[in-house]
Amino acid sequence: MSASPGEHPSITHFRAEHRSRGGTGQIVILPDAVHTAVLAAQALGCEVGAIANSLLFDAGGSPVLVLTSGAHRVDTSKVAATLGVAQLRRAGADFVREQTGQVIGGVSPLAHPSPVPTYLDSWLRRHDVIWAAAGHPAAVFSTTYDELVTLTGAREIDVE
Repeated sequence: MSASPGEHPSITHFRAEHRSRGGTGQIVILPDAVHTAVLAAQALGCEVGAIANSLLFDAGGSPVLVLTSGAHRVDTSKVAATLGVAQLRRAGADFVREQTGQVIGGVSPLAHPSPVPTYLDSWLRRHDVIWAAAGHPAAVFSTTYDELVTLTGAREIDVE
């Protein structure tokens, strides 16, 4: 699938990276931005748990990306202990853009300027189709749990 005329550059960049990594899912541009898992699920007609939220955290100045089910909240203390870091703090907008090249609400699991350590909520395994952001708040892509692991190199963890 090629870029559409007037497509946002972050979606075009995601599309190229997705293709180069062998992604097979559909990239969908929604009519409106979907900044929350609930809005994305409503727009796609799927369960909120099948939305993979890409949450960037700051671990003492280093980025950590957690792909979590839209039905979950990340227990930052538990995840920090699992990862062996002192603390995870929700990243601010500037840190997110610097580390991912994308904006909050549209952070994809891939297509970042540099590799970001990525962890995947084991709960997502329950869904045959998972939807994740495609580099922009109005863009999403479909994937499977196994493909998401392959595309990102993510390690499976429990986030709650």
